[in-house]
Amino acid sequence: MEVAHLTEKALRDFKLVQLAIDDGDQKAYAELMKNYRDSLYFMLLKMTNNPHDAEDLTIEAFGKAFKKLHQYTPDYAFSTWLFKIASNNCIDFIRKKKKYTFSIDQNFDDEKGTELANKIPSQTLDPEEELVKKQKIKLMHEVVEKLKPHYRTLIELRYFKEFSYDEIAEELNLPLGTVKAQLFRAREFLYQILKNSKEKI
Repeated sequence: MEVAHLTEKALRDFKLVQLAIDDGDQKAYAELMKNYRDSLYFMLLKMTNNPHDAEDLTIEAFGKAFKKLHQYTPDYAFSTWLFKIASNNCIDFIRKKKKYTFSIDQNFDDEKGTELANKIPSQTLDPEEELVKKQKIKLMHEVVEKLKPHYRTLIELRYFKEFSYDEIAEELNLPLGTVKAQLFRAREFLYQILKNSKEKI
């Protein structure tokens, strides 16, 4: 397979993808998430203007990408492929909300500055959207239930009760660095559960 055109970073990602597909290497999945989670989240936050939606869509993007990982070819960098999946999924999400406004002044870019979309959703939800939101939260709770108790507590405090990292550290009597590291690990497990789940969130 021709990979000579890839940059050093893209080549690194391609090797991780191969490890994930061929060996089912969990560390490879985790490394791919670590490399792009933050930049993906901020892109989606820019598109949705809603931190909760951006967090959900980040999880979805990795879930969809990992489910289709065998379809990835190194014609493009993994990051380009991942961001395309994430932006398409986000645009679908925005369309489903039905209420959105267009901005002619603001464009949304991926990490390379490529324009992806220019739709900003309304912050108000109609009754149907409220129901969808509740169903999504219910399903998220069911997914989180599959985590080990310690990780489940971390996720619940962070995303359901909206505790800050400092508040979680105080609540669980843990150092701040430990909380951040363990929350990242908890997210990894969550991504893997979502990746292997037949249910779509």
